[in-house]
Amino acid sequence: MALHSDSPEAPAAWRDPKRWLWLFGLLIPAFPFLSWGLVAATGLRVFWWTGVLVLYVIFPVVDHLIGKDSANPPDSAIAHLEQDRYYRWCTYLYLPLQYAGLVLGCWLITRGDLSFVDRIGLTFTLGGVAGIAINTAHELGHKTEALERRLSRIALAQTWYGHFYVEHNHGHHIRVATPEDPASARLGESFWRFLPRTVLGSLTSAWRLEKRRLARRDRSVWSLRNRVLGSWALSFALFTGLALAFGPGVLPYLAVQAVFGFCLLEVINYTEHYGLKRELTAGGRYERCAPRHSWNSDNVASNVFLYHLQRHSDHHAHPTRRYQSLRHFDEAPEMPTGYAGMIVLAYVPPLWRRVMDHRVLAHYDGDVTRANLQPSRRARLLARYGTTS
Repeated sequence: MALHSDSPEAPAAWRDPKRWLWLFGLLIPAFPFLSWGLVAATGLRVFWWTGVLVLYVIFPVVDHLIGKDSANPPDSAIAHLEQDRYYRWCTYLYLPLQYAGLVLGCWLITRGDLSFVDRIGLTFTLGGVAGIAINTAHELGHKTEALERRLSRIALAQTWYGHFYVEHNHGHHIRVATPEDPASARLGESFWRFLPRTVLGSLTSAWRLEKRRLARRDRSVWSLRNRVLGSWALSFALFTGLALAFGPGVLPYLAVQAVFGFCLLEVINYTEHYGLKRELTAGGRYERCAPRHSWNSDNVASNVFLYHLQRHSDHHAHPTRRYQSLRHFDEAPEMPTGYAGMIVLAYVPPLWRRVMDHRVLAHYDGDVTRANLQPSRRARLLARYGTTS
């Protein structure tokens, strides 16, 4: 239900200034349609690469030009924001557009009048949609309603990344900002070194978590009750159906877009906790996750297109809180720009280190030993930065 100022329970003085901006998030699953339309209208075949152009060129510029918004909803508005179903539909509608675009893309790739370069461009555009769909699945998968959890798994099928549903909720949120977490990047670790570690580590962690869960219920891990196997079955059915509809020649392109999609997720993962570490308590347990353990950004454009993912500290404090209610924390470390710009930097390790390493060091008051260090670079980092102890 939407909020109305004449409701006795609704805060009369506050309205979400980004309320209608959240609809812009639906432009991302429309990328294949946008590509097709722009090529038809202009004859410029570069527009088959719309997803790459928007994600890596246009978004970073727009993020910089629009700037930041650090305003929080008042506490009195949180309950009403959470109950307003308009915001849920902004995420629900991503899925039909996502899969309509995937079908359109398969048809365009296999109908025969696209060059190989055009097909690759369209494939990466589809992969961009699939990668941001993992973020949509992230928003839906944290919720308690069964419908949203099912939609989360459907959104993940395009990338074969359904194990993310298990590992993120039950692994990453427990081990975040610790050396044991495959999804928390370490100071001195490049994205290209992080990528295989997080992909393999997250998959094996998800399998172990499911094996443990099913063992407690006295069930075999080799069944569709295993949510990892269930997710793979869903992806297999999707790819098989598309291959039957458009021919087996579509499968290599589906594989490429899936890999590009989950790599897009992982480069965002790389930025979120880089170098940050929770301290061990006297009892040998890690301290509770706090705002200081996530890199945040209040850049408006990235936050609108990613459902406030950049207010990551509040998400870790309140995983079931809906995106429209997430808050800014002054004590959380701040990235110099939004995710759109940061992922471009992450692809170039020297640039990333130049921008981020000194920020990690400053966050820990110059004591590099408090950071989450890449083991192979530990000696080099200690020699370079020393300690304050």
